[in-house]
Amino acid sequence: MSLSGDKDARDTADAVARRSRGKLVAFLAARTRDVAAAEDALSEAFASALVNWAHDGCPSNPEAWLLTVARRKMIDAARRRLSGEAAAVQLLLLGDEFDDGNADADIPDDRLALMFACTHPAIEAGIRAPLMLQVVLGLDAKMIASAFLMSPAAMGKRLVRAKSKIREAGIPFSIPEREELAGRLDAVLDAIYAAFTEGWTDPGGTDVARRDLTDEAMFLARLAAGLLPQEPETLGLVAFMLHAQARRRARRSDEGEYVPLAEQDSALWDWQMIDEAEALLRRASALGSIGRYQLEGALQSAHVHRCRTGHADWAAMVQLYEALAVLTGSPVVAVNRALAVAELHGANAGLDAMPQVAADARLAEYQPYWAALAELLARTGAHRDARNAYEMAIGLERDPAVRRFLQRRQAGLPG
Repeated sequence: MSLSGDKDARDTADAVARRSRGKLVAFLAARTRDVAAAEDALSEAFASALVNWAHDGCPSNPEAWLLTVARRKMIDAARRRLSGEAAAVQLLLLGDEFDDGNADADIPDDRLALMFACTHPAIEAGIRAPLMLQVVLGLDAKMIASAFLMSPAAMGKRLVRAKSKIREAGIPFSIPEREELAGRLDAVLDAIYAAFTEGWTDPGGTDVARRDLTDEAMFLARLAAGLLPQEPETLGLVAFMLHAQARRRARRSDEGEYVPLAEQDSALWDWQMIDEAEALLRRASALGSIGRYQLEGALQSAHVHRCRTGHADWAAMVQLYEALAVLTGSPVVAVNRALAVAELHGANAGLDAMPQVAADARLAEYQPYWAALAELLARTGAHRDARNAYEMAIGLERDPAVRRFLQRRQAGLPG
């Protein structure tokens, strides 16, 4: 075993994990409906790959190699755990796919089916989107808890219970019938949105857990939009993501420093993406049903218009945030609405509109809340309070470039 072989094995395994982990878990779990067992078997297969590939070289189709090994491990686990008819059924489900002579076969993409399985009525509504983030996109409980402003311990327990429910209830892995979609699509879109926003916090691609997450979310959003082209919310979500992705190159200076939206060079934006986003918003609007993700996309569009023309309709943006707040009840939306109110009526009005930690404890660990509060306090001349709020924001921020930006804002306060 050489050092170069060890590195090649690690690099290939990392790339496959980012690219195909969800697809592999979905394929394995679709046969047995045991998500936890599929995840365990795949983790063991990756551990075997690091040893085997470093010694023998990486296979031409690493996904198929991992699937074959994971399937064997699931078979071994089923033999140990089950007996009689139950074991026979489980082994039959696992044994009819990907035998040893089929190592170059294409692996079907069952991710969307797995996501819809996670929306089954037997699974608690509030855990459906987090469950998809863990099972399909491989996020850990801590990261998922952060996305949903929950404690990691509580999130971990709820995820374990949800996976058990899939196995015990024999929940099928399939796309629901058309009449079922209205009640089940929202959770799928919520998971894709959360995945995208988590990836968005790592624009430099330096966080292995978040690397390529925005691209993966975009793929899943387009997959959903292709499946449901007449659902306006799928179009709105893709539009929102395109608007955000279009500004990706402008979010950092050549030196790697964070650049806020108002200071970005719009020449660096991807205007082809923006045009596509605008077309999708028009299509969604024509379908006659307004929802959360169309409002999210409309807000992105309004910010693009503001930066392109230098003119902002803050009254219209406050209305969009208010409509979004009614639909979501999200403290994140409330913070953004307060900032828009400040632009329309002044910093004191923005502070009055800002939600309070005492009323919503989720805000205590939410960095943008403290950064926004610091900005408004600074505008009103409450510099000591602003400095303390910046201190909270700096302590919570994990991106070094954003942390430096906040530190510069704090250092620029009088006194």
